[in-house]
Amino acid sequence: MSKIFILNSLLLLSQIPNPEGRFLDLKNQLEKKGFQVIIALPPKRGAYGLLRESDKKIWINPVVFELHIGTQTLIHEAVHAAQVCAGKGKIKTLGLDIQPSNYARPFFRRYTDVKRQDLEREAYAIQTQPNNFELAVSLLQQHCK
Repeated sequence: MSKIFILNSLLLLSQIPNPEGRFLDLKNQLEKKGFQVIIALPPKRGAYGLLRESDKKIWINPVVFELHIGTQTLIHEAVHAAQVCAGKGKIKTLGLDIQPSNYARPFFRRYTDVKRQDLEREAYAIQTQPNNFELAVSLLQQHCK
């Protein structure tokens, strides 16, 4: 990793209104597993977070920090990262036996593609658990070796 990239990342993080310690911890863990976490507008308009599996880039929209959902957004993308690791570079479901809260159902049901809906169901299921951070870290450790 180049010094310029690290300096740019630190500069961007310093401009975020008070990033949570858990966000920074999870960001570091994702980067140790080979993912690049970018604090910038995702290539898909309107997205809070986005993972591109082909090059393991994760975008986090800076607005999530103002909305106080930065850590939840990164947890969601960390589940997708674990799905990419489990599929050896191709995203696949993990077969989790955890259901998302009723509140989250409209978010993943809007996807018409059944495979995408299943992937999102798992990410929202973890994101909406009280121990979501610990679950996301565990999934990364289990699937991204």
